[in-house]
Amino acid sequence: MAWFDTRRDSPANSAAPVLAVEALDVFYGRAHALQGVGLTLERGVLGIVGRNGMGKTTLCNAITGLVPARGSVRLLGEEILGRKPHEITRRGIAYVPQGRRVWPSLSVDETLRLVAGHKRELDRIYAMFPRLAERRGHGGAQLSGGEQQMLAIGRALLLSPKLLVMDEPTEGLAPMIVEQVAQSLRTLAAEGQIAVLLIEQNLGVAISVADRIGVMVNGRITQEMPAAQLGGDRELQERLLGVRSNGHDEEMAKPAAAGEAEGAAPMQVFTVRRAHGEGAPTLDDLAPGTVRGFTRWNAGAAAAPVVDIVRAAPPVSPSPQASPASGRGSAGVELAGEDRNAGRLFDFPVAASSTRAAYVAGTFDTKARELFFLRQCLERLGLRVVTVDLSTSGRTSPASVHPREVARHHPQGETAVFSGDRGSATAAMAQAFEAFVRTRRDLGGLIAAGGSGNTSMATQGMRALPIGVPKVMVSTMASGDTRPYVGPSDICMMYSVTDVQGIHRISERVLANAAHALAGMIAHPPIVSAESKPALGLTMFGVTTPCVQAVAKRLEETWDCLVFHATGVGGQSMEKLADSGLLAGVIDVTTTEIADEIAGGVLSAGPTRLDVFARHALPYVGSCGALDMVNFGAWDSVPERFRARKLYRHNPTVTLMRTTPAECEAIGRFIAAKLNAMRGPMRFLIPEGGVSAIDRPGQPFHDPEADRALFAAIEHSFRPGADRKLQRLPLHINDEAFADALVGAWHELSTTTPRARRA
Repeated sequence: MAWFDTRRDSPANSAAPVLAVEALDVFYGRAHALQGVGLTLERGVLGIVGRNGMGKTTLCNAITGLVPARGSVRLLGEEILGRKPHEITRRGIAYVPQGRRVWPSLSVDETLRLVAGHKRELDRIYAMFPRLAERRGHGGAQLSGGEQQMLAIGRALLLSPKLLVMDEPTEGLAPMIVEQVAQSLRTLAAEGQIAVLLIEQNLGVAISVADRIGVMVNGRITQEMPAAQLGGDRELQERLLGVRSNGHDEEMAKPAAAGEAEGAAPMQVFTVRRAHGEGAPTLDDLAPGTVRGFTRWNAGAAAAPVVDIVRAAPPVSPSPQASPASGRGSAGVELAGEDRNAGRLFDFPVAASSTRAAYVAGTFDTKARELFFLRQCLERLGLRVVTVDLSTSGRTSPASVHPREVARHHPQGETAVFSGDRGSATAAMAQAFEAFVRTRRDLGGLIAAGGSGNTSMATQGMRALPIGVPKVMVSTMASGDTRPYVGPSDICMMYSVTDVQGIHRISERVLANAAHALAGMIAHPPIVSAESKPALGLTMFGVTTPCVQAVAKRLEETWDCLVFHATGVGGQSMEKLADSGLLAGVIDVTTTEIADEIAGGVLSAGPTRLDVFARHALPYVGSCGALDMVNFGAWDSVPERFRARKLYRHNPTVTLMRTTPAECEAIGRFIAAKLNAMRGPMRFLIPEGGVSAIDRPGQPFHDPEADRALFAAIEHSFRPGADRKLQRLPLHINDEAFADALVGAWHELSTTTPRARRA
């Protein structure tokens, strides 16, 4: 199959090298990304390998005219540097960019027909990639990652190029698809009609396809050699591409001398057993969540088994707290120096970024420069980066994930996002992004930067992620009230100091610090002690403090008691931890936030309070703590309509309002409905003697009629079951005996619930 087509203009000197690059420099602001790069491609395939952030993609973009550069780039003797990208394409360079960049709304056939000159050319693509022929009627967004890569390669070949530039063609693909793509490249190389510049992190693919290999470090080509030489010398691979313990890439750039000084720092590299060697573990032997098989830098001549990410995959809730018995940290990676079993895979620490990516999200139509700066910082630190565009303008996107791809995760589809109204579009994109991040199996951390619009969209997605997944938001809103953005989550908000607009001496430092913070959290997850006690959530208010303190004291030897202040965000935080798999169960003594939700107070946790227990079968023990009160600020802040109600000045900044029998009845129905929806075992204890320190005889909120209305409403609507019980006790909530009853109920659930024992 010959792809050369005389339709293309022929350069003057056809005897010249297909590609000659000399003294190529590229700058991003003050960052010197390419530093005097030189290379020559006479024919065949030249592979460029190197760690993330070394300048490989920038090299591709400079050759194809997508970024301004200095120096010389000649195609068959003709200088093309400085020409427009479409002019360079017409002269014979086709580019397959990282991330595929296929049109999501066009079918496979429509995409190829836009480029194909004749039907026979289309037939050649379908013969080369039979899977595309099977999927010819499917849209680009309906294809898997491997199918999209085949389509991107086919589209480039239809341009009849003299040089094919390919940036990470096997990234994120399943092993079987990696081999198919590699075989197609070997076929092209064997025909000899097209030269290929192959940027590839999968060393096995690069060695098996390329004739020569160039090693790129810190924006320079530091070594170039025959692929067979590199493939047959494992020590050379480790010396050129291994990971140093001190992280000084500059030293890696220097060719190693035959006899290094005895005092030189030793180079540490990954030691990975071959997946198919004698006695080696198979993929099925590896624990879920661990780095599987080869790392991308130690694959030898075999393809790295990188999992292909399926679109709209079911949500995954990675628990940052791995089982202590597993011997792994939050990313599921074997811990350094832990000899937990003789068959462990790694002799040295492996960063979480081996399997997880850093996601950079924001509106690339207005913040592309700043967001790409974040990406550059992260890639220089060795992380794989995925850029996600949250723009609603409909403009062309340079990000890895197109905004329409994000918008399709909205319940009403992308039309709900691209409505033409900026306010509703931003809110809809935030909702779509929240759903989008739940589907990303490779998300190791998320960072964003921007003003109020970017912050509201990005943090809504961040709040959907489990506690423990790194989240950094650089925002102009970070020096004010951050509760609407952070909520119950562990989002790190960093004030941008200046507006997020342009790269200058201040923004450069702030954004770089943010990127380094995220990289540190991803690459160095906390180690969970094998001796840690399971976590138990409790809710407390000032008026229920004696009860909660007594419960915690009785359980502290066996359980790690986490007490949350029931001020709205406190209940949300507790339930966020439960949603993230970080709690073994809950003793929800103080449900007062529900009273604020029903009666209009300022400390509501929202209408979804208790819903987490309908999603997760966690053991739950609850009570009616502080349901006698609604919270407001200082005395003057109480709304006019409540001024005639029974009010109590708790302190100068907090005013309490007694709930009425009607409100208590509504609260009771709300609680019963939530209890009925719970999936796990539960106990709900009612203290008939009073629900707070000021709800007892002689205290300002003692109101037996209101309490009876509350208790009767819960009891009337509650549906009991074998492991679902309601118990009324003639005790006050702060009595020692009531604390004993709560502890007894918890012991009853925790000793019979497998999840509680495992947590």
